[in-house]
Amino acid sequence: MAVKIRMKMMGRKHRPFFRICAVDSRNPRDGRVLEELGTYDPMVSETDARALLKNERIAYWIGVGAQPSDRVKTLIKKYGADGSHTDAQRAAREKLSLPRVKSEINQPVYVAPAPASEAAPAAAEAPAAEATETAAE
Repeated sequence: MAVKIRMKMMGRKHRPFFRICAVDSRNPRDGRVLEELGTYDPMVSETDARALLKNERIAYWIGVGAQPSDRVKTLIKKYGADGSHTDAQRAAREKLSLPRVKSEINQPVYVAPAPASEAAPAAAEAPAAEATETAAE
């Protein structure tokens, strides 16, 4: 059995999304897979945050003879275990995980989330106040 590491198309019209999979080469593009090895979302704004790979599983499949497609080979070269863009990928993923706040001049500014200890007391007081109002009625 010849195994290929290639992309399986998911998503919908005008919103593509791909899973990177180990597949028997005789199966259709979106057919049955042996194992899912990562994802690629071309709609993510940060270019380096688009691919997410399971490096140890990809290394296993390549070790047993699986052949990556040309596009997957490029992604492995950039974002694999010894990839050339791994630091940029880490920075881009951290940047996207932060909530976005608009500044006064309409340019996005990234702000760190508030600590959970400050949000917890305010959330605990709100249900108690609602309960006393409904009991008074």
